[in-house]
Amino acid sequence: MNDNAKQHEYWNGPTGVRWAGRQEAVDYTLQSVNGALMSFAAPGRGMRALDIGCGGGTTTLQLAQAVAPGRVTGMDISAPMLAAARARAAGPNVGFLEADASVHAFAPEFDLVFSRFGVMFFAVPPAAFANIRTALGPGGRLAFVCWRAVEENAWAFAAFEAARDLLPPQKPPVAHAPGPFALADGERLGSILAQGGFHNIRVERLDTVMHMGATAEAAANEALNIGPLAHAAADLDESAREKIRARARAALEKFKTPAGITPPASCWLVGAED
Repeated sequence: MNDNAKQHEYWNGPTGVRWAGRQEAVDYTLQSVNGALMSFAAPGRGMRALDIGCGGGTTTLQLAQAVAPGRVTGMDISAPMLAAARARAAGPNVGFLEADASVHAFAPEFDLVFSRFGVMFFAVPPAAFANIRTALGPGGRLAFVCWRAVEENAWAFAAFEAARDLLPPQKPPVAHAPGPFALADGERLGSILAQGGFHNIRVERLDTVMHMGATAEAAANEALNIGPLAHAAADLDESAREKIRARARAALEKFKTPAGITPPASCWLVGAED
């Protein structure tokens, strides 16, 4: 089974179902990142846009509002998340497509290809981005956000480190393997896009925050739902998880602000042209 097939299986199984039911929480957590990406992507009236890895459809609907009377297609490999997206869809300028962007046979029809954390899971990134480029019409451009290194993302790393000794032994990470932090190396990321045929590549650092919850307790619960701690603790019983939750709560408390628990988030904002 190749890595793309593994991703399809993963996002159409229990994980996809769980994420489909958590769209409101995800949108709350990513609100600062989302605002920065939308400003960076600058969707304009009348554009035709493609939203890769659209999940539950929040960004697709935001793009549809921005480009109206243009049209937006939300694309994802997860049937459960697309079902949630379709249930929310409103308006004649929104559509959804269940497909793998790395191999889908695109027509060159889009002015903007956009993604919020949807392009880090490809088995062969240069080939995937070369295929994505075929979706762009004349003058089309690419805009997406992806994570930098996990160690630079306190929202993901702080709670995991605090609870590391309570977790099952973890396999050493495979460099650049498909996953949330696969595109963390900015120099490599630019090279991947160049290999994919893109030009005028911009890889810009975004330092912002994740909104993990109003309280440290809520933030600890969120850390057990997203990120490396959630993955490592997924199969533990509730007694073990409660001990981990206590560690996470203490680790995240230090990021308390008037806006709640807002640990640093470190990303790349990436733009390119056909």
